[in-house]
Amino acid sequence: MSEKSTARSRREAVSDAVLEIVATHGLDQVTVREVATTADVSIGTVQHHFPTKQQMLAGAYAEASRRIRRRLQDLPLGPDSRRNMIHVAGQLLPLDAERSTEARVYVAFAAGAATSPDLAEIQQSLLEELHTALTAAFTDAWGGAATPARCALAAHTVIALVDGLALHSVTTNSWITDRQLTDAVAMVLDGLHIADPS
Repeated sequence: MSEKSTARSRREAVSDAVLEIVATHGLDQVTVREVATTADVSIGTVQHHFPTKQQMLAGAYAEASRRIRRRLQDLPLGPDSRRNMIHVAGQLLPLDAERSTEARVYVAFAAGAATSPDLAEIQQSLLEELHTALTAAFTDAWGGAATPARCALAAHTVIALVDGLALHSVTTNSWITDRQLTDAVAMVLDGLHIADPS
């Protein structure tokens, strides 16, 4: 393994450790020492890649956002707009262990973004990309019958719905089931008149 690859793998190990700590214990428990222990690297390695805690958090959130983007980009989408939207929403909901961990990380970082400009910038970038894709999906689904403003508002509605459902799911104990999560998305899409072609 080259020196550059080794450095990248150590940086990824540090980011993975931050994400693990955030998912399990929250942002407040992220310390250089705890991250070094979890990543099985030296404190110096952590500080080399991320000189400050804020940079460490921002780097880990950027990595988590990249993973979400990559998974969404790899989704096999078809001509059925409603199914596509449910499929995309499902990738953002805590419907399995991996997505549940990811949702806890997202909720923690989203809360942190309220007071951290660095986290807020990453949060906004991720949301803007998702919003653009959903706006285009609504434009296609409505076949040009809705104004661009209405399509954009519908996209905001779905994003807010998914955020709220994820929050409820990860902060309560089985208060809402996986089936209810997906049914809620379908209900809102039906209310927006995104028809099920079947």
